[in-house]
Amino acid sequence: MAHAATRTIRQLGSRVFGGYAELLRIPHTARFAVGAVIACMPFPMVGMTITISVQHYYGNYTLAGALTAIQAVSLAVVGPLLGRLVDRFGQRQVSIPTIIIWMIAAFSLSACISARAPEWILFCITPFLAAIPPWGAMSRGRWTHLLAGDRIRTDRALSLSGVLDECMWIIGNPLSSTLAVISGTLAFSVTGLCVLTGSLMFLTELSTEPPSQTQLARRAGLTRAEYREHEARRAAAIQRDAGTLPSAIDSRDGSASAPRTSIWGPGLIAVCATWFGLGAFQSAASISIIAFATEQNMKQYTGFVFACFSFSSLMGAIVYGARNWVTPLWKRFYICLAMVNIGVGSFMFARHLWVIMIIYLIIGVGQAPTWINGNQLMLHLVPPSRFTEGMAWMGAMNAIGGSAGSAVAGVFIDRMGSHGGFLTVTILALASLAIAFTGLRQIRNGTEAPVLTEVKV
Repeated sequence: MAHAATRTIRQLGSRVFGGYAELLRIPHTARFAVGAVIACMPFPMVGMTITISVQHYYGNYTLAGALTAIQAVSLAVVGPLLGRLVDRFGQRQVSIPTIIIWMIAAFSLSACISARAPEWILFCITPFLAAIPPWGAMSRGRWTHLLAGDRIRTDRALSLSGVLDECMWIIGNPLSSTLAVISGTLAFSVTGLCVLTGSLMFLTELSTEPPSQTQLARRAGLTRAEYREHEARRAAAIQRDAGTLPSAIDSRDGSASAPRTSIWGPGLIAVCATWFGLGAFQSAASISIIAFATEQNMKQYTGFVFACFSFSSLMGAIVYGARNWVTPLWKRFYICLAMVNIGVGSFMFARHLWVIMIIYLIIGVGQAPTWINGNQLMLHLVPPSRFTEGMAWMGAMNAIGGSAGSAVAGVFIDRMGSHGGFLTVTILALASLAIAFTGLRQIRNGTEAPVLTEVKV
């Protein structure tokens, strides 16, 4: 019986993790995949570090919320620009100067917070923390480049990226909250070390880097603008052949009409609007939980609560990515999204921090699949040489929503305590779900289109 049980466990493990292991056995993939996650540590650590450090030195949640909001808005502005530059000029060419700017800004902000510098100085430095290369988008861009044409393994690779991202949040949230309580400088130093280590692992792996638009255009003997038009024309032709676009052929001369080179179709607009709402209520929930834990003298456990959410999300990502789904992508997207929105919206009824932790454990299984579904949607909505830019826009809208959510929640927390923050969370969560369903038709139509990242010019 013991032998049979062991064999069953091995078979289950092989079924769940076998596909991921196969991807990581592809030469050089493990290095860039893990390096990207390590380099992404500023995302879970910087916001938490700023919130705890500013509250400790200045005793003001409004200031903390305003600074995190400014950082998020700056990310939203700079992120798509960096994504576009990466697609045009290459990953290494853009990432190296960006990293240098971030390191200078991070240590300057840490020193100013510790010295209780005037608030206007903090507001001047914080925007430069947006100088973070789009590691997640660049990593996913490498996967789609390596696995172009293999739909099943591409979807699994995006799920693997989601799994690794959740590992980052599981480690980053409790680590940042613990280090920030000890010293904000220590927290920023550890974050900087992660950035240097991860970027070296990622950027020194050259064989998996996808070609930039400049390289592709040079090979084709075209300018970048001509190449983008050529690619857009090719993508439109494939969608037209699949019946998802009206014919663009001029019957008089048989030539294709001028293609639309912008990536902003109805589907992408709907996804970005949804990600705005998602960022708004989740950011408001984070700062409200910190305030709630502080009121209960349990602030040291906030990182653990967030880690439980990330752990649950990790389990959801592992199981979700191990299965080949037959349910339409748009249905899976809305089911997971509704689960997360309704669950987080119920925080206002919690009377203890551990109740929030239990809710997080339950609904967390839908968090990573929601993001994985969003990544898969991007395969249908943007052409391959602009995939990084499309992913950056999705992240930017999430950051803008996060900035709005944290700023609004910070004001209500200062006036009404954590209850005011959770009331804001509930309203934002329900409004976010309503916004998402207004784009149902656009997202459904988008998933019925061909996968544009498999288009080759």
